[in-house]
Amino acid sequence: MDTVVVSGAIANKLLNGGEAWVRLSWILGLRRLGLDVWFVEQMDADTAVDSTGNPASFGASENRRYFEDIVERFGLSGRASLLFDGGREASGVALEDLLPVAEEARLLVNISGHLDLEPLTSRLRRKAYVDLDPGFTQFWHAQGIGGSRLEGHDAYFSVGENVGRPGCEIPTCGFDWTPVRPPVVLDEWPVATDGDANRFTTVGAWRGAFGPVHHGGRAYSLKVHEFRKVIELPRRAPQRFEIALLIHPGDDRDREALEANGWTIVDPRTAVPGPLEFREYVQASGAEFSVAQGIYVETNSAWFSDRTVRYLASGRPALVQDTGFSAHLPTGEGLVAFGDLDGAVAGAERIAADYAAHRQAARALAESHFDSDVILPRFLEEAGLQP
Repeated sequence: MDTVVVSGAIANKLLNGGEAWVRLSWILGLRRLGLDVWFVEQMDADTAVDSTGNPASFGASENRRYFEDIVERFGLSGRASLLFDGGREASGVALEDLLPVAEEARLLVNISGHLDLEPLTSRLRRKAYVDLDPGFTQFWHAQGIGGSRLEGHDAYFSVGENVGRPGCEIPTCGFDWTPVRPPVVLDEWPVATDGDANRFTTVGAWRGAFGPVHHGGRAYSLKVHEFRKVIELPRRAPQRFEIALLIHPGDDRDREALEANGWTIVDPRTAVPGPLEFREYVQASGAEFSVAQGIYVETNSAWFSDRTVRYLASGRPALVQDTGFSAHLPTGEGLVAFGDLDGAVAGAERIAADYAAHRQAARALAESHFDSDVILPRFLEEAGLQP
């Protein structure tokens, strides 16, 4: 049995069930293929927190407890490690016990370049970088920001399907980027039977984890800027629109504007703190409505949301802002793309007009284009892991 190491952020994304599913989908999907999958996460001293968000010792941190709960829930005990302070402390498998695993492993799947701990990376014979944030990743690298996390990998993948293609403004930085779609383990995301057809929801952060990117004399926008363009949607469409939204108190004027225009806002830290709650929230929805980060749209990246994939798999139609993905995916039924407010209004009406057909098409699209059993074998071949 071939050994594969997956690395990414779960504990570092405290109370973010959607982010946990990104990494779990890779772990569980690769395990379904018969691989011996290990998960490794790093954490620095300044990211361990207590329940109030204040710094805490690693042993008492909410991050550690969050990690341990997810590891246990998804049967990863004995194959998962949260390394703290350069591996001096660990939850799960200790660093010294990971070293022979790294030497044996055929591949590292390094999500967002998370793993850079030299005792492990130097022993891993082949490394694949998986880019979740096209534009941010490459512009930062071109500007010398973010260290050398891109360096030292043998294969490069991006969920931005247009990166490296004509018409996409994102620089390749000298790397050969291979597109990879966000995988979903369909058994973990069955078709949901309940849910309110008129309730459109999404989950996100108003400003996101990253600040605006400036490159080549241009400023690329964030999700907040795209949401402001469609803020009148609940006043223009009869459906209800809800966001599990992480929004800073300093953005109270935006919150007030959202609520004045009919948006319902819930706290994601209580609505979707873990992967199970996230799944329940998605499957209780009627459909998804969401914009994208402005940089994904403006660069024509063809980025596609892993969150949207979960909605589709659940048989929930998705009305989402086009980033260029419509050149690669079938749209119109199940997945409806829009470019402006008028398009969003029309898309909501289109879904409502034949909701049953859109639900069926949503699941079919997840099965044909995002099934981990299809996505991941191709990924492994392109990453150089030959039988």
